[in-house]
Parts: sequence; C-alpha cells; structure tokens
Amino acid sequence: MNGSGFQTIDFIILAVYIVMLIGLGLYLSRNKKGEEKNASDYFLAGNKLTWWAVGASLIAANISAEQFIGMSGSGYKIGLCVAAYELMAAVTLIVVAKFLLPVMINQKIFTIPQFLRERYNNGVGLAFSIFWLLLYIFVNLTSVAWLGTLAIEQILGISSEYRIIIIICLFLIAGIYSIYGGLASVAWTDVLQVIFLVGGGLITAYFALEAVSGEGRGAWDGFMIIFDKLKTLPEDTHFNLIVDRALSPDAFKDLPGIAAVVGGVWLTNIGYWGFNQYIIQKGLAAKSLDEAKKGLLFAGFLKILIPFIVVIPGICAFVMFNYPEAIPGLQQGYFDVHGTINVSDDAYPWLIHNFAPVGIKGLSFAALAAAIISSLASMFNSTSTIFTMDIYKQYINKRASQRKLVSIGRLTAIASLVIAAIAVKPLLGGLDQAFQYIQEYSGFIYPGIIVVFGLGLLWKRASSTAAIWTSILTVPMGILFKIAFPDMPFQFRMGYIFIILLIIFVALAFTDKKLVKIEYLMEEDRKKMLKWGHITLTFAAIFLLAASIQKIMYVMGSTNPTIIYLDNIGFEALFFFSALIGSISILLFSNANTKVQDTKALSIDLKLFKTNTGFAIGSFCICAIVAALYVIFW
Repeated sequence: MNGSGFQTIDFIILAVYIVMLIGLGLYLSRNKKGEEKNASDYFLAGNKLTWWAVGASLIAANISAEQFIGMSGSGYKIGLCVAAYELMAAVTLIVVAKFLLPVMINQKIFTIPQFLRERYNNGVGLAFSIFWLLLYIFVNLTSVAWLGTLAIEQILGISSEYRIIIIICLFLIAGIYSIYGGLASVAWTDVLQVIFLVGGGLITAYFALEAVSGEGRGAWDGFMIIFDKLKTLPEDTHFNLIVDRALSPDAFKDLPGIAAVVGGVWLTNIGYWGFNQYIIQKGLAAKSLDEAKKGLLFAGFLKILIPFIVVIPGICAFVMFNYPEAIPGLQQGYFDVHGTINVSDDAYPWLIHNFAPVGIKGLSFAALAAAIISSLASMFNSTSTIFTMDIYKQYINKRASQRKLVSIGRLTAIASLVIAAIAVKPLLGGLDQAFQYIQEYSGFIYPGIIVVFGLGLLWKRASSTAAIWTSILTVPMGILFKIAFPDMPFQFRMGYIFIILLIIFVALAFTDKKLVKIEYLMEEDRKKMLKWGHITLTFAAIFLLAASIQKIMYVMGSTNPTIIYLDNIGFEALFFFSALIGSISILLFSNANTKVQDTKALSIDLKLFKTNTGFAIGSFCICAIVAALYVIFW
C-alpha cells in the first residue's frame, strides 16, 4: 500500500470509524438483562425508530458502492443524466409516504411477501419471497461486495489476489453487529454511517473540484472549469439531465430522455422504495405512522444531495483524465497522478487516490466503507427476515418459537453472505458499469411488482388469480423482451411490460367470480374518489394523445424539427406514464362505484392518506428543488 498516498492520519481516521461502528453495533445488539429478543425486536427493531433514524437508515441502506463506484462510473461515462434515479427517487418517497406506507403500517406487516400472502394467497407470497431472495443475493449483495472491493483495491493499491479476503472482511464487519443484533443495530448504527457517508462524500467532492481549479481558487471555480470545458466539446451531454438520442445514443440506451422523468424510472423507483423489503422495512419499524412519513421526507432531502456526492466527482474524473490540459490544477504541477481508468467504475477510486489531500483520503475511504457496510447490513437483515418469516415459519416450522425464529434469521444471513461471496465474480467480473447492471436486472421484476403490489394495496377487485398469473409472467416477459428487442432501452422494455401485465391483471380480475357484496362508500369519500378519478383520467388521456400524435407523425416521416426532437428525447415514455396514471383512474372509479370486492380486499380508510401542513411544505420544497435542477440542466 506504499503507493496509495495514505498517511498515518488517514489510517487513524479509518480505524476510528471502524471501532466506533463495531462498538456501537455491539452495544445496540446486547439483550436487556433477563430478556431475549423476539421476532419483532429482531426484524422490526421493536417499532421504536424515530423519523431521523428512519430517514438516515433508508439512505444508508440505499447508498452503497453501487452509487459511490457504480453511479460515479456512469457519471464518468454518460454524465449527469444518471442523477435522474436520485432526483426522481426524492419525489417517489413523497408518493410512498403518502399513499403506500400508511396502508402497510395499518396492516401491521413484517414483510412485503407477508402482505401478498394475506392479500392474495400463499402461492403469490411464496413466488415473491423467492424473487426477492434471488435479487438480494445475486444482484444486490454481489454488486455491493464487488464494487466495494474494487474500490478498496484501487484506492489502497492492493493486488486483486486479495479480493476474496477483502470481501470477507466487509461481510464480517457488517455481520458482527447486524446478524446478531437485528434491525435495531442496523438502523441506529446507520445514523452514524450516514454522517460519514454524506459528510465524507460532500467533502471529497469539494476537494476534487478544488483540485481542478488550482492554487488560490475554490470548488466553485473548479466546477465552472469542468462545466465550461464540456460545453466546448461538440455534442457532449455530460451536463444534460435529459439525454438526446441524436447526440449520445449510448447514453440514451441507459437513460432514454424523458423516460428518466416520466417513464420506466417510476416503475423502478416505486418498486424499489415502496416494495423492497430492505428499504421499506425501515418505515415499517417506525414508532408511528407520522414518524415514518417524516422519515421518508427526510430521506427525500438527503437523496437530492447524492448527485453532488457521487455523480459530479465522476464527471470531474472524466475531464481530468481525458483533458488534463484544461485543468489548471494539473498544469500547475501540484499533483503527481498515478494509475489509470480502464473501465468507467475506476473513476471514483482514481479520483480519491490522486486528488484527495492527506486526512481527507481517510475520511473519503470511511465514507465509502460506511456506504458498503450499511447496505450489506440491511440486506443481511432483510434476507433473513423474508426467509425466516415467509418461508421457514410458513412452510417448514409453523410452531417455531420466537427464539428459534431469531436463530434461523441469523443463520440465513450467514448463508446469504457465503452464497453471495461465491457468486460475485462470475456475475460481475467483466462489467464496465455495474450500476446499470443493477438497474436493468432489477427491472426484470419491477413491472410485475408494481402491478401486483400496487393494485393489491389500493384496488378492491384485485384477485389472487390475477396476481398469480402476473407473478408467473413477470420474469419470462422480461427475458422475452430482452431477447426480442436487445437494442431497446431497458426502461422502455419495462414500460411496455408494465402495460401488458396491467391489462392482463385487470382483465383477469374483472372475470374473477370469487367476490363478496359490499355497501357503497360514504358519499363524501365516494365523491373524493370520483373527483380524483376524473382528474387522473384527464391527465392520462392528454399524455396518451400527445404521445400518439407525435409517434404517428414521426412514423409517417414528418420532417418537423419539434417532432424529431421529441422522438430523440424519448417522448414515447408518455405512453407508460399515461398507463401508470390511467391505472390509478381505474382503481378510483372502480372502488367508488363497485358493490362487490375480492374476498381478501383491504378495507382502506381514506383518513390514512391525510397529511399535515409540515408534510405538504416539505413535499413542495423537494419538488421545487428537483424541478429547478431539471430547468437548469435540461
């Protein structure tokens, strides 16, 4: 590690962080005198999380090596447009907090598959339990471990022959407290982790930009140097939030224009933030619904910071590595640059290695370690929760004691650790942008998840037959579209699959005969539903009409510049957004007018969706900030 540039103070900072983390985790893992952890304590932290713990834990679980390394790598290769995932996630958290989480908390559920089992039947619950376990182990855990290890190797100058040792060390640090202490240890240590993660990340970005500007100038000067240089390059889109296919066809394939705002990104985000066990579990563990809502809003504000922490450094690395002559900090000879960027995901480690000052290197490394370890810890806990509560307790040992459930949860977490360690290299060894791998292969199940979960939560006629067939068709349809349309952006594939699955689900639900009679809703509630049904239907019709006119004119060979430009920024994404909004119209009209419902339909009180003035102000601020960023960087 002699060539890493790390000094004694850097290792001290890193050591202090590790000691604080493990010490706090073990302290929180302890049992109270004379008490044993029960399932609620282990898997839901005894429902004692405050809003700031919920928000911090959500971000710590979400931000990992896939952001620090993978998203920085995408920032290096395709630019700011990859920040759409973060910016739209902030808006998605508002939707989840207002409409989805209240129903879940009201149902008092441990896991997402448990909800499916209770709302539909055992088959649907089991199918999605298996889906999530496979996704966590073979996509999430493997990507976090692999990307984190690559970063550590490059930053510290360690040979790749030690890769498996580094992976095991990361797993052990996360496992020491999370496997023994459960969600309480994970969530409360995440408060410490998010301080290092966000604070260290912002400081790293600041010094990277300052390194660009040269002596006597600051980070803002460095940002303007990067911005001005890229704007002089013909057809460069690194500072565009909306990708134009004509200018950057490669970037468009990953983030197809406005589809990153109104298209498939909503499927990804709602599926991830609303129905992903290791994310939503933090909200389910809140001490009250109000605390949960505030926690999700807090997480929304933190999400807006992430592009500044990870994407901007990736863009910095692109300019510094490819156009060193434009960087005053390099021309003045203050940096002795070592190493190279062979693949995009090398960008963030290369930046830290060469341009983070002494002391800041240790803090940057601690931020990266916090991101990796916190995500691993959350995934271990949620993997064990799903297997224990939805498979072991339901199908293997229905009479298991609380102590037995906790023990099985710990063993499951260890098993997932081992499997992920074995599978990591074959799955991720040759990838250039691992972040896009995660997004694309997660997208194989998100369309079905949105249809099955969303309609199950909010539509009275959603039936188990419809849910079963949608579950069965979800992954095969993803594979079929991937084979049939290999060049189609995966967000478009997700959108088309969502539309097909939605039509199948609604058609099967309306033909289902297992219904019970009910009385009409109270007239006041019915009027509210019909009002919003007409509003959403109007917007859905407008989007559908606009997309149809543009697509027809384009296919007919129109030479109108506006029509061509709209096609180049993925205007067809409005088809998917129209379908999403149209599905809301269907359930509102149906719920308001129906006198029958599925035998297992939820009884939903509209008061669950009421929010206070503070929530409205916070939501408005998030939307205003996101809108302003899109206006500035369109």
